[in-house]
Amino acid sequence: MTIRVYNTLTRRKEDLVTREAGAVSFYVCGPTVYNHIHIGNARTFLSFDVLRRYLTWRGFDVTFVQNITDVDDKIIARAAEEGSSAEEVARTYTEAFLDAMRRLGVRRPDVQPRATETIPEMIDMVERLIEGGHAYEVEGDVYFSVRSFPGYGKLSGRDIDEMRSGARVDVDERKRDPLDFALWKSAKPGEPHWPSPWGEGRPGWHLECSVMSEKELGPSFDIHGGATDLIFPHHENEIAQSEAATGRPFATYWLHGGLLQVNAEKMSKSLGNFMLLRDVLERYEAPVVRMLMLQTHYRSPLDFSLDRLDEAQAAYDRIATLVRNIRWARGTTPCVDECETGDAAQLAGDAAAARERFIAEMDDDFNTACALGVLFDLARAANTFMGSQTAFTAPALAALGEVESVLVDSLGALGLEIQAARRTAYPREVVDLAAQLADYSGDDPAAAVEALLAARAAARTDRNWAAADAVRDGLAGLGFVIEDTPHGARVTFGQGG
Repeated sequence: MTIRVYNTLTRRKEDLVTREAGAVSFYVCGPTVYNHIHIGNARTFLSFDVLRRYLTWRGFDVTFVQNITDVDDKIIARAAEEGSSAEEVARTYTEAFLDAMRRLGVRRPDVQPRATETIPEMIDMVERLIEGGHAYEVEGDVYFSVRSFPGYGKLSGRDIDEMRSGARVDVDERKRDPLDFALWKSAKPGEPHWPSPWGEGRPGWHLECSVMSEKELGPSFDIHGGATDLIFPHHENEIAQSEAATGRPFATYWLHGGLLQVNAEKMSKSLGNFMLLRDVLERYEAPVVRMLMLQTHYRSPLDFSLDRLDEAQAAYDRIATLVRNIRWARGTTPCVDECETGDAAQLAGDAAAARERFIAEMDDDFNTACALGVLFDLARAANTFMGSQTAFTAPALAALGEVESVLVDSLGALGLEIQAARRTAYPREVVDLAAQLADYSGDDPAAAVEALLAARAAARTDRNWAAADAVRDGLAGLGFVIEDTPHGARVTFGQGG
């Protein structure tokens, strides 16, 4: 099946046809490193991490580029607040960003250029734009002439005659048109600056992504991604300056992620309604945060709350517990005599169908919400199957193995790893308990637990409930939990299942 993506440029879903068969060139706007990222920022980076992972999972050779903006008005303002330099601010928060992405399980880009490392290429593009009549210099500042580019407004769908200066566009009476935006800014006292044909200065924000994407992927590439609040003016300006400079189409597909909201308002630092990603990850593990975000389509707004994170925790635990139970069951001896078992062939068929349905949902503009629904349907069927059996036959265990494979492989395509149950080392006291209640004479805590379970099973067979309860209570006192299943007793220790 062909992968279809919603293209903001054409306002419709389109088949993904890349410039090079089997390969995808992919650029995503990265962070401006002036603070710790909040959970709303993280949603964008996680969404495109999932898209990248899935395209790779489907067999594409993906070249993924994401920049770091390490020179910008916000960085300079932050440095003034902290009494440090812009370089120090950028370095501190770049390291914080990279650490936060690692903790969230977001893969490092194949290439991660930084604005300050691409200054010569930026100057070169500005020179090309001036030569082509698309830009002009005023007292050391260089502006892009919006009306020189006939296609301006095609991404956002705005009429150029009805537009007003947007966010991050400086109001300057020296501009020929209020919509013209800065490509190069003349140096101000205390700001970072570089030499240029127009004097000391620094690049404008919009210029940076155009230059870094061209340097790493060429003048034309497959996919450009970012959050919806970048459509105008940032991405609109990128298209204008890039296509005016090269005379070639910029990105074929424009993909935009929905914003994260709190009480129906965009989460942002300016509104003060944000939570830092690092603080959220202190309370919830990365798979839980990913689960919450993937339960909403990447293009739709996502309502965020701690209650929803708790719900995501429960959802993750349900599917993780099933996978762990299957792994435990597959370690048991298959039943061969007088086995009452469910329809293993049906479960194996459900697993195969789920794999195909998962792919179909993800191929339809990366619909993670419906794709997860497919996997939870399979999980419910597997739980019902396991609960209906008195013993596991070889075909049953094989079918459960198929379920495990589909769940683990599909979740892995989304970056959702099933973590091993959290466990600490068994306490040494369990050896003394086993010596007392199970005649155990060894020194291995794990073997002591097995001896205690065997002694409890024998006591239950003999209907010696006092002895069985003594084992259960003794283990409970040491932090163990015994779960009696139709297929035998399971024991867990510490947190997790």
